Amino acid sequence: MQNELRGNFHEDLDAVRDTIVTLAAHVTEAIPRATDALINNDLEMAQDVIAHDDELDLLSLQIEERCYALIALQQPMAIDMRSIVTAMKINGEFERSGDLAVNICKGVRRIYGIALSPTLRGLITSMGDEAVRLTRVSVDAYAEGSAGLAAALPDMDDRLDDLQVDFIQEIFAAHARGELKLEETVQLALIARFYERIGDHAVNIGERVMYMVTGESPESAGAARARAAAHETEDAGPDVSEAE
Repeated sequence: MQNELRGNFHEDLDAVRDTIVTLAAHVTEAIPRATDALINNDLEMAQDVIAHDDELDLLSLQIEERCYALIALQQPMAIDMRSIVTAMKINGEFERSGDLAVNICKGVRRIYGIALSPTLRGLITSMGDEAVRLTRVSVDAYAEGSAGLAAALPDMDDRLDDLQVDFIQEIFAAHARGELKLEETVQLALIARFYERIGDHAVNIGERVMYMVTGESPESAGAARARAAAHETEDAGPDVSEAE
């Protein structure tokens, strides 16, 4: 009976993982569609990405509820609990990346009709491509339980960070030349930030995968430093200075 329960548990956990991969696939599809909407001033596509977000929210909520049910009904052991906690964290990261694709599309509505220079269009395309690549690698890392793929994500994210910096410099240069209004410049800067945040979520997913595989959480190093500092303070004792 116990073996049967454990078997059912792992089947349910596999189903959670598969559903997260499905959620990630939708997000990975939303990012290039948001980029196309921005490049082509396509309000219809932008609105479609925005409307589709309700489905992603529902899927994310279902994943979260299934994770809570696994904890409540199965009383998972330590390593299994780690997998559930990882699933819940990663679910949230993908859901927020979907929200960022929606934010890009809302930005499209605010700057509708803007004429983007070839340089800006190229940088937007590159940011979109890098955001998609990071998201795909992060979901592969999770699906495969690959610490190697997870560890590669921070270095990959550097490329997207550099593109964001280049884009910000270019839009402010365009504003200085009178090619962009201030409101348009601000909106484009926000959009660049949305792409950069998608990369950050991918890196966060990689950290959670490392936790799932190794048991070392992203907070472990910081916690260890805090404990060491606290011990040093205790060992030093109070600072008692004699008054002269």
